Amino acid sequence: MAVEDAPPLDDKAKRMRDLLSSFYSPDLSSSSSSTMAANAAAAVAKQNSLESINSPSFDPDQYMKLLIHKSNLEGLLQRHVEMAAEIKNLDTDLQMLVYENYNKFISATETIKRMKNNIVGMEVNMEQLLDKIVSVQSKSDVVNTSLFEKREHIEKLHRTRNLLRKVQFIYDLPTRLGKCIKSEAYVDAVKFYTGAMPIFKVYGDSSFQDCKRASEEAMGTIIKNLQAKLMSDSEHIEARTEAVQLLKQLDFPVDSLRTRLLEKLQHFVGDLQLEATVGQTTEVDTEQPIKVGKATVQEFAEAVRAYRVIFPESEEQLTQLARELFSRHSKTIEYRLKKKVTPSDILKMLRVIWMDITVMDEVLPEAALPLYSLEVARDVTRRYVRCAFSHLLQDVSEALMRVHAKPKVGIEEDCLQVALDGSKRVVIQGSMDVLLGFRQLLDDNLEILVKLRDSIVDWVQDGFQQFFKSLDDYFLRISGGSIPTTEDQDSVDATKGEKVLAGLVLVLAQLAVFIEQSAIPRITEEIAASFSGGGVRDNENGPAFVPGEICRTFRAAGEKFLHLYINMKTQKISVLLRKRFTTPNWIKHKEPREVHMFVDLLLQELEAIRNEVKQILPRGHARKHRRSDSNGSTASSRSNPIREDKNVRSNAQRARSQLLETHLAKLFKQKMEIFTKVEYTQESVVSTMVKLCLKSFQEFVRLQSFNRSGFQQIQLDIQFLRTPLKEIAEDEAAIDFLLDEVTVAAAERCLDSTPLEPAILDRLIQAKLTRGRDQNNNNSMPSA
Repeated sequence: MAVEDAPPLDDKAKRMRDLLSSFYSPDLSSSSSSTMAANAAAAVAKQNSLESINSPSFDPDQYMKLLIHKSNLEGLLQRHVEMAAEIKNLDTDLQMLVYENYNKFISATETIKRMKNNIVGMEVNMEQLLDKIVSVQSKSDVVNTSLFEKREHIEKLHRTRNLLRKVQFIYDLPTRLGKCIKSEAYVDAVKFYTGAMPIFKVYGDSSFQDCKRASEEAMGTIIKNLQAKLMSDSEHIEARTEAVQLLKQLDFPVDSLRTRLLEKLQHFVGDLQLEATVGQTTEVDTEQPIKVGKATVQEFAEAVRAYRVIFPESEEQLTQLARELFSRHSKTIEYRLKKKVTPSDILKMLRVIWMDITVMDEVLPEAALPLYSLEVARDVTRRYVRCAFSHLLQDVSEALMRVHAKPKVGIEEDCLQVALDGSKRVVIQGSMDVLLGFRQLLDDNLEILVKLRDSIVDWVQDGFQQFFKSLDDYFLRISGGSIPTTEDQDSVDATKGEKVLAGLVLVLAQLAVFIEQSAIPRITEEIAASFSGGGVRDNENGPAFVPGEICRTFRAAGEKFLHLYINMKTQKISVLLRKRFTTPNWIKHKEPREVHMFVDLLLQELEAIRNEVKQILPRGHARKHRRSDSNGSTASSRSNPIREDKNVRSNAQRARSQLLETHLAKLFKQKMEIFTKVEYTQESVVSTMVKLCLKSFQEFVRLQSFNRSGFQQIQLDIQFLRTPLKEIAEDEAAIDFLLDEVTVAAAERCLDSTPLEPAILDRLIQAKLTRGRDQNNNNSMPSA
């Protein structure tokens, strides 16, 4: 309603209101009028309705009609109170706007006053300045007018002087070029000639024809000299680089020179490798492990730097050359690794590679040589680890091959014991030395080795696993009948075709036991202490070093070699037995006069076996299995009736009836356990071979037919063997049992099994013993 009663505003009032509105509108969002902001937000919310009083299209009559229609008297009174409060708030906000900007009006007024005071004397100063500028300009015009003619003349003379100097330079150019050729000042010569080229292009065919021709002849000589300098090996690489740059300035085609220079670099690399190859024929020098040193590679780096300066787009070819250099570096080290190389030597080799890589990386960073060197170092280190185990395997082989060494004249040497002790020492001490060398690689702070530590741990663990596997394969090969030759790259040196000794098999058996019980635990402890970790190896392949698997392998190998040794010796004795029983005619055998010499040969063979076993195997428990110790029968399973009733068996029918009784008694007697598990002791091995020999004896007897004399010869031989065999073997009960079995088997195959009288038997045995003692005494007497 107040709005309706307000008089209409004139143009001046409207203009002032608009100016105030535009001036104060930016401050509507300030913090000084929070109430206005809240009211404005409320007004915006109401603009969308028809009742909005602040809308430009507000209709008071329509508003009143709607308000009266929708509201009662109480609502109208409430709306009246609200509108009055809004009007009051608007008046208050307007007063606050005026008060807040009062200082701005005061500041603007003071500024205008100061401007008026400062402008008062400025017009006089500006007039004085204008007068001075006009005076200076007039004097400058007078000076320019007076000096114009002289300046034009001076500039003309200067241009003439420059032209004369150029003409004089052109005429003097051939002489200058000649002097440059004599003093080899090719840089100045090229600079003079290129400076004269624009004049020659314009006036070379007319005014300066002779000068141009003489200059071109001189430049031809210079180009030839530059080419010769570029291709000369005696020239320093910087001089050669300068020659190529000068040729490029002369527009000489350098593509052919680029190819020839690249060939020079290739020959450079070849010469480096040639020096390394010459050095390979000598022993490993610990002071300088590789002939290709830093100085030589430094020269190559300078050559590469110069080549890059001459031909900027040559990174690919230079990268290939640099990698070829380090590949040959690796091949040189690989050749050295074929011999025994100490850890300090391999460290020096790797340091040389790393220094050379550092030098080349400064010159050719695009080649990524540090990454390439890491691969080279990885390959070199892996080969070193493999070669170390290969040399260790060779050392074990050399120690084992001492079995074949013949002792010096006058010196008794136990070859088997020497071979066993040496091989044990090599396996333990050699493994510790190898681990110590690998530890030096891990402890070194060389950058490429630090990056390879986990890989080295895996290589060492896998190397020991493969070493023992190769060692087991080598044991199997040399025990199979012949020794491997040097033709196999992974095998060790030995004499081709030489038959394996049975003693070597026994050494292998005991060495396998030593590896299982002593070497593997010691090496496992050292690996766990210094070479644990790794992790580079693929998890699907399992752990690199498995001690349990190695122990099982050598446990089985030891048992196999022990039985193989027993079989080899028993086969040799079987050959002796076969010859003994196949040579005579047992049906026509003569009456025995003495113990057969076959017995001496058998005892000599058993004594040789006993001596071999004493060198290798330890003694067992000092226990003899005598007849009273056995739970079974102390006699033969056939209970030889010949000794029980010697006088009543006068014919074959009586012997057959007694033989039938033995078969019946056999059913009621407990059998004796003859063959037991073979142990790694002297007594066990010797007893087992004696038992096997007697069993073979029995089988050969069963294949023959004897007359009485033949049977008595067998009886005499068996009776003589009884005492020495009991001394050799530890199981006396089993020996008695098997000897009785041989006698019974001979009796079964005899038509007339009448034994010798005890007195005759004792006399023949005593005679044999007497001859044996005499022979020993004669052999022990010193020669005259």
